Amino acid sequence: MITLRKSSDRGHADHGWLKSDHSFSFADYYNPQEMGWGPLRVINEDRVQPNMGFGTHSHRDMEIISYVLSGQLQHKDSMGNGEIIRPGDVQRMSAGTGVQHSEFNPSPDEKVHFLQIWIMPAHAGSKPGYEQKFFPAEEKRARLRLVASNDGRNASVTIDQDADLYASLLSPGEQVSHTLASGRLAYLHLVSGAVRVNGTELKTGDAAKIEAENELVIVADADSELLLFDLCK
Repeated sequence: MITLRKSSDRGHADHGWLKSDHSFSFADYYNPQEMGWGPLRVINEDRVQPNMGFGTHSHRDMEIISYVLSGQLQHKDSMGNGEIIRPGDVQRMSAGTGVQHSEFNPSPDEKVHFLQIWIMPAHAGSKPGYEQKFFPAEEKRARLRLVASNDGRNASVTIDQDADLYASLLSPGEQVSHTLASGRLAYLHLVSGAVRVNGTELKTGDAAKIEAENELVIVADADSELLLFDLCK
C-alpha cells in the first residue's frame, strides 16, 4: 500500500530568516495523522538566509541527519566538532544523553537549502556522537546509494536504529528498484523532479508512505533527486 503525501499538505513556517516545510508534526505544526513513520520522526526542508542560523540549543535521544542541497551549513557542537556541511555531505549527530549545537549559514549572499531528518534511536541514554561523510554525485546516479545504516556498511554513516537511508539521482527514463523485506516500512521523499513508485506519481516535495509492498520500482519522468528510507515498524 502506498499513501501519497503531497508537498502542499506539509506544515509551513516562515520566520523571515528561515522558511521551513514540515513533513511531520513539528514545533507549531501539529497533525495527529502525521507524527512520523516507524522510527522516522522529522523531515524538515529548511531554507536559511545568508548570515543567519539556529543558535545554540539542546537535543537528547535522537539521531539527527543533515543533508545539504545547496549552499553550506556551519555546524558547531558541545562535543568539540566544528564542520562545514556542503552538498554531497551527510552529517549524523547522535544526541544521546544530551548535546548542544548550532547551525549557521556562513555565506554573505547565498541561502542554504537542506533537509533536517530525525530518527528515533533504538537505545536511550547513549553517548553522544558525530559523523560526517561525503558521497559523490556519481555514486548516486541511476542507483540507490546507501548513505546511513545501523551497521555502517558500504561506508555509510552509522545510526542507532534498524533503518537504512538511500539517496539517488535519476535522469528521465531511468529507474531503480528496492526489495522491501516482510514487515518493513518504506518512506520515499522526492527532493526534486518527478518520479513514479509502483505507478504512484510524485512531484517535487511529495512523499510516499509505503507498507506491505515487496518490490519498489521507482521510475524518473524528469531529472530527480530522492531519499528512500527502509524502516523497522
